[in-house]
Amino acid sequence: MSMEMVAWHSLRSTVTANKATGPFSWRTLRRIGGFARRHRRRLVAFLLLSTVIAVLGVATPVLAGRVVNAIVAGEETGLVVGLAGLIAVLAVAEAGLGLVNRWLSARIGEGLILDLRTAVYDHVQRMPVAFFTRTRTGALVSRLNNDVIGAQRAFSSTLSQVAGNLVTLALTLAVMVRLSWQITLLALLILPVFIVPARLMGRRLARLEREAAAHNAAMGDRMTERFSAPGATLIKLFGRPERESAEFTARAGRVADIGVRTAMVQTTFITALTLVSALALAVVYGLGGFYSLRGQLDAGAVVALALLLTRLYAPLTALATARVEVMSALVSFERVFEVLDLEPLIAERPDARSVPDGPVSVEFDAVGFAYPAADKISLASLEEVAALDTRGGEQVLHEVSFRAEPGQMVALVGSSGAGKSTIASLIPRLYDVDSGAVRLSGVDVRDLTFESIRGTVGMVTQDGHLFHDSIRENLLLARPEATEDELWEVLRRARLADLVASLPDGLDTVVGERGYRLSGGERQRLTIARILLARPRVVILDEATAHLDSTSEAAVQEALTEALEGRTAIVIAHRLSTIRAADQILVIENGRVVERGRHADLLAAGGRYKQLHDTQFDQPTTTAA
Repeated sequence: MSMEMVAWHSLRSTVTANKATGPFSWRTLRRIGGFARRHRRRLVAFLLLSTVIAVLGVATPVLAGRVVNAIVAGEETGLVVGLAGLIAVLAVAEAGLGLVNRWLSARIGEGLILDLRTAVYDHVQRMPVAFFTRTRTGALVSRLNNDVIGAQRAFSSTLSQVAGNLVTLALTLAVMVRLSWQITLLALLILPVFIVPARLMGRRLARLEREAAAHNAAMGDRMTERFSAPGATLIKLFGRPERESAEFTARAGRVADIGVRTAMVQTTFITALTLVSALALAVVYGLGGFYSLRGQLDAGAVVALALLLTRLYAPLTALATARVEVMSALVSFERVFEVLDLEPLIAERPDARSVPDGPVSVEFDAVGFAYPAADKISLASLEEVAALDTRGGEQVLHEVSFRAEPGQMVALVGSSGAGKSTIASLIPRLYDVDSGAVRLSGVDVRDLTFESIRGTVGMVTQDGHLFHDSIRENLLLARPEATEDELWEVLRRARLADLVASLPDGLDTVVGERGYRLSGGERQRLTIARILLARPRVVILDEATAHLDSTSEAAVQEALTEALEGRTAIVIAHRLSTIRAADQILVIENGRVVERGRHADLLAAGGRYKQLHDTQFDQPTTTAA
């Protein structure tokens, strides 16, 4: 390693050091050991190979000194050629072993990334919906990317450097002391010239990098918001392009200025340390030459010392900052473990069973519910707040009781925020009740397997969410094993077959982010087609036609009629005209069932339902309506 590379390594290490904060626990180390245990064979091979490479690296300068001594002493040509050949063999061996070691390092590091990412991804999928309503998506994705890679660095980089550098340092010092303890002492005295400036410059560079990262994050958030379909539409309608461009350019300009300052700090530091390293070599050659001319040191030893000097500073500077490099990696591990330690509020019981076969009834028995407090479901670091709110949520549902018999339709109506969507979310167990019970075919949903609930309950929400993928993949989310004919059949039943057939790519047409390449009615019908493909025995419609025009609503209503046929249905209705035929209508206000009955009976009662009806249709209603 050249002296310039040593300087770069020293600077990089101290920049990393200034980013690492906080202590770590032995519990963290034990958990890291659990992940590392899966790769223990490769780790052992990796450490042994790192040791061998370090030995070869020290042997080369010693042999170079032997070559010089042989030349000065006028030894036979065969000896010089043999030593040169041995140096070449060692160089080839070191290069070959270096490639193998790099492969091992990559396998260990990438394997660790795979293990950690899979663990976090699987764990996050088990979290309740409340977790996602509070967490910033970017912060969560960062745990899967940046922090996992930071944790991987502990194995693929820091570990190998510590092991290899310890061996290299020990062998180098032993050989140098044997050759000349005076020159070795001088070399050690020059070491602070490398470390102290590196730490000073490292702090400055760390500040610059943090500032640049903050600006880049702000630009990233801005671009994410502005480049999404709804955000771009909002800017087109209300934004001023010149102002948007000016604000973005100003932020980007500050990042550019920081980049220039960072480059100059790095270049100044490297130039200075390269100059110091050249002076250090001059001292070694000068003092070594002086001893050699006095007969106290042979010429080969001087050359060997000069070569060994470059191998002395590298491990010394690396080991000097090894602790903070390890700390930086452990901080990443702890941020990953922080997510893994967040226990899901909703868990499947060990003895959970399946929903009984046949038509399914839905029953709410004196259900009370309050949304969980933030500290129960989230992390301050994922919400990017100083501390989570520990207060419990206010009671949303109070003693809600009703029963939907198999094949019946029960409609929920009421003011916005009355608790209708909350009731619907308890059926597929997106949340758990605080009191009472929700039952499917007489079995508490908390006693059922997640897979069984997913296979029994289907839900269509008012936003008709679709992934940025093809029509085919959005449908297959409901039933991956579905055939081509089944896909076209559900599209026909959802009144979408003609539209999809007219598209150039048919089923393979990409719908865009959130399905924005389709109209609102088309998105809703595609989500209904997905429900039809899933074949659930219970269907929940959460204001599925709330934001549609009359033409789209008519098409969606036809598709809904197909979707609800023969199934138990819970329908949240914004437009009361869509639930006239419901077997039972529940009027929800302030989390309570204030009225229940059929359409005509509720109108005749003249209560809250009649008020909602008259307000919507803007005319008095007779009991014959």
